[in-house]
Amino acid sequence: MNRAVTAIRLTPRTGVVMTLAAFLGLVAFFWPFVVAPGTFGSNYAPPLVFGVLLILVLCVILSEIAEGGIDSKALAMLGVLSAVNAALRPLGAGTAGIETVFFVLVLAGRVYGPGFGFTLGCTSLFASALITGGVGPWMPYQMFGCAFVGMLAGFLPRVDGRREVMLLAVYGSLSGYLFGFLLNLSFWPFSLDPGSSIAYLPGLPFTEQWQRYVAFDIATSLGWDTGRAVTNFVCVALAGPAVLTTFRRAARRARFRATGRFEGPRRPAEG
Repeated sequence: MNRAVTAIRLTPRTGVVMTLAAFLGLVAFFWPFVVAPGTFGSNYAPPLVFGVLLILVLCVILSEIAEGGIDSKALAMLGVLSAVNAALRPLGAGTAGIETVFFVLVLAGRVYGPGFGFTLGCTSLFASALITGGVGPWMPYQMFGCAFVGMLAGFLPRVDGRREVMLLAVYGSLSGYLFGFLLNLSFWPFSLDPGSSIAYLPGLPFTEQWQRYVAFDIATSLGWDTGRAVTNFVCVALAGPAVLTTFRRAARRARFRATGRFEGPRRPAEG
């Protein structure tokens, strides 16, 4: 069985911070069910406020991860994979929902652990946003969503061979749908005429509001999310074995957080 590699160690305190961040992230994504537009003085204020909070939370988590233990080799690997993802993303984004950034994120999170996957999700989307000019109020939500895609890949059960590749391919496909489902929540209240049967209406009961959003997601985003899900499945299924082998070979050579031993000077041989 393939042994887990932890490139970035998660301390108990970091685990607590990430749990709290997950809760805040869910509130930030599901804010239409929690805060009505106009609560902060403007209809567009809630996503901006929660976006700023997500940036602050991500900074706290990354500082906790760095304090918990990230050595120079893990940092170098993080920089290389962030650059690779940032270069891959423009090849697919914007064409029928095809996203080429997720499969590297899933495979890296699987091999190098949840802490590395979380950090790579943040840095990859931030770097690609700078390259493609995609900086905007949606960027914190994309960073947070990708961070949890990479982190959850590190928590998947351990299996071998083709079963591992299929597990990761299915997870990549499901994460493609989940990512789109969550990201749509950030702008759904402003995207349609309030008279539409699938538009957001403040004050409705949760069940009716939820039914409207599910209908909105299916009607406007299912095809796009399917393109992302299929791309993730195909990329992981085809490139997964080779990429997993490459990542694990790099991990063995890097020996993350290995401590060096220095021996004292040897005595000259007698005689």
